[in-house]
Amino acid sequence: MVFEGFLGMMCGTLVYYHCAFRNSSVVSLLADVFIVFLCSLAILGLLFRHMTVDVPVDPLHWQISQNTATSIFACLANTIGAAESVLRVAATGSDKRLFFKVVCCLYVLSVLGRALSGVTIAYIGLCLFCIHLIVQNSLESNANAS
Repeated sequence: MVFEGFLGMMCGTLVYYHCAFRNSSVVSLLADVFIVFLCSLAILGLLFRHMTVDVPVDPLHWQISQNTATSIFACLANTIGAAESVLRVAATGSDKRLFFKVVCCLYVLSVLGRALSGVTIAYIGLCLFCIHLIVQNSLESNANAS
C-alpha cells in the first residue's frame, strides 16, 4: 500500500510538471506516455527475441469480465445520479441547509479556481490522497504489530 502511494505521487508529479510547468495539454501528455510505452515494449521485444526467450501472453488475462464492466458502469451511474439528485434538491430550495452547503462549496471552488490552476488543484488532491494512503497503511501495520 505504501508503494502505491509513492507511485501515485511520482506519477502525479510528472503529470503536474508536464501540464503546469510546460503548459502542455493532457493530450500531449498521453501521446508522450504512449510513445515511451511503445518504445519500451519494442526494446523489450527486441531484447527477448535476441535472447530467444518466449514470453507467453494470454490475451484473456488483459480483458475484464462482463460483470466487472457492468459493476464499474453501475457505480459511475449511481455516483452521477446521486450528484444530480443533490443538485436538483438544492435547486428547488426545499432543503435550505443543503442549498447553503452547495452554494458554499461552489463558492469555495470558484475562489480556488481563480487563485490556482485546475492542474494545481488536482495535483494537491492527488498528493493528499497518496499521503492518506500511506498514513492509513502505516496505522494498519502498527495496529497489526501490536
